[in-house]
Amino acid sequence: MSAVTTPRTDTPTATTPRRRTALDWRIRFGTLSLIWGFSFLLIKVGTEGYAPFQVTFGRLLFGTAVLAAAMVVKRERLPRGARTWGHLTVAAFLLNALPFSLFAYSELTIPSTLAGICNATSPLWGMALSLVALSEDRPTRRRVAGLGIGFLGVLTVLGVWQGFHGLDATGTLMALLASLSYPIGWIYVRRTLAGTGHSHLSMTGAQLLLATAQLALVTPLFTVLPSHFPVVPLLAIAALGAIGTGLAMLVQYGIVAEVGPTTAQMVTYFIPVIATAAGVAILGESLSWSTPVGAVIVLAGAALTQAGPRRRRHPQGVRTDSHIAAHGPTHT
Repeated sequence: MSAVTTPRTDTPTATTPRRRTALDWRIRFGTLSLIWGFSFLLIKVGTEGYAPFQVTFGRLLFGTAVLAAAMVVKRERLPRGARTWGHLTVAAFLLNALPFSLFAYSELTIPSTLAGICNATSPLWGMALSLVALSEDRPTRRRVAGLGIGFLGVLTVLGVWQGFHGLDATGTLMALLASLSYPIGWIYVRRTLAGTGHSHLSMTGAQLLLATAQLALVTPLFTVLPSHFPVVPLLAIAALGAIGTGLAMLVQYGIVAEVGPTTAQMVTYFIPVIATAAGVAILGESLSWSTPVGAVIVLAGAALTQAGPRRRRHPQGVRTDSHIAAHGPTHT
């Protein structure tokens, strides 16, 4: 995931109704899985016509436009306060500018299927980091076992017994670093932006705006303006930003509000499956047996790391979204 999510400081009453929409949350959940699963394919297509930084800038620009439109419709305002904007600048770098750019660069040399599987390691990194950075996250045998199993799955995907033969080390490392950047950003957000009182939409809109500004400064320094604009890659970038970033964030927050962060985070386990299927079926990427087997092991480990001791229920049985603030919803 790529957006700021902070714990709620309010305690709803027992009579507070859950927000529901006309479209069942399961349909929106499946749609979100498809959107994020296809994001890796769209990145690959975008980099076939444009430089990675240009892909990332376009993605952020279109995503920001969607959130800005949503803020206008809902009459939301950007957050205030220099301190908040300073922390959001760091969050924008760790959760958007850096991982989006790393994934774009990685897919110059690795298939989108591998990038999608690397993205699934974010919960593993998040669990490992939370044990160090978040004192309230106590390790359990199950979670530690999940961490070990998950990274065993990573080694299986990479084919360690073959000496990583045929694997581009630089591209793979970039994808793994992108996945690591997400939990670092989530922990930073939890420590600095919890309880600000601003809405998720307001905070996320400001975050994407800052990330877009960061790429607007960096992109001209490392790329040149294209002499022509290939249509298909440009459409891929537009879809990646408007649908895969902007719309996806709105859909996800709606799911979190309706069914809670734990259920919403299950989308993590569908993304690599869809990314792999899309890469093989549409882009014709090759697939060895170790890739799907390793992906299953990674997902099993990631699922175990999310299993913790039963939490005490809120006074009126209402669950907060502090868990998602600690480990973060995964997104490319």
